Amino acid sequence: MKFPKTYALADIAKLIDCDYVGKADFPVQGMNEIHMVEAGDIVFVDHPKYYDKALQSAATIVLINKKVDYPEGKALLISSDPFSDFNRLAKHFQQFQPASKAIAKTAKIGKNTHIQPNVFIGENVEIGEDCIIHANVSIGSGTRIANRVIIHSGTVLGGDAFYYKNRGDHFDKLISTGDIAIEDDVEIGALTTIDRGVSGTTRIGEGTKIDNQVQIGHDTQIGKRCLIASQVGIAGCVVVEDEVTFWGQVGVISGIRIAKGSTFLAQSGVAKAVTEKGTFLGSPAGPFKQKAREIASLSLLPKWIKKLKDDN
Repeated sequence: MKFPKTYALADIAKLIDCDYVGKADFPVQGMNEIHMVEAGDIVFVDHPKYYDKALQSAATIVLINKKVDYPEGKALLISSDPFSDFNRLAKHFQQFQPASKAIAKTAKIGKNTHIQPNVFIGENVEIGEDCIIHANVSIGSGTRIANRVIIHSGTVLGGDAFYYKNRGDHFDKLISTGDIAIEDDVEIGALTTIDRGVSGTTRIGEGTKIDNQVQIGHDTQIGKRCLIASQVGIAGCVVVEDEVTFWGQVGVISGIRIAKGSTFLAQSGVAKAVTEKGTFLGSPAGPFKQKAREIASLSLLPKWIKKLKDDN
């Protein structure tokens, strides 16, 4: 999320009542998660295991729970609870706006786009030309939809990220301030849910077709001309390159990358990055021929066990 203007480090520290290390006028331009940060952004870290990753990231301001050495050209915000203070900044710079009507006055809708009854369209939504938005679709604030997009009934675009910190006796939610971008010629089936980014953008690439009852997590990037069949679940922060196919009920773990042109057969569980194009099967998913042989071998086990018993 980019701030409406550039702020001084001292001013940001004052907002969350914390100390800072660096020049008082050090420029702060936004805040983001570590996998999406740019120069001028704040990133938060609250565990020593991840200190180095945060300090070496593209972010130039690190919201951290301990004073540490830091690279030249960066600054620190020292907080006893970086997670909570990251949320405080999110609330300050993107306050919740209650809806006053089904289609917000700030929404922009292109020519020849048809909006069916009972559609909700939030603040600052942009919808391009020649789109069809079917009944009972909900489009959250800040969503950007390009041209010739079809969205079927019951779909929800812009739900919050499923992102919580375990406090022992309760879970704290990380506030979502990101958005969604849907590119040209995408079709999204009924009852599909696509979460907005925590502080960045969840993106569906040009020409991708998504079936009914699919879940796509926060900040995930779906490439061009992908096919995603019914009941697929893709976790947050996944990068799916172009022309990937997921058949029914495939599950994908968070934070991995899927190589261009790969195909995952039904009910596959994708638990690690896929670096080369191929066809995959099983849980955990593996190359189709290998997994098919394993499944065939397992089917012979009862026969082999019976033969061993008979022989003895």
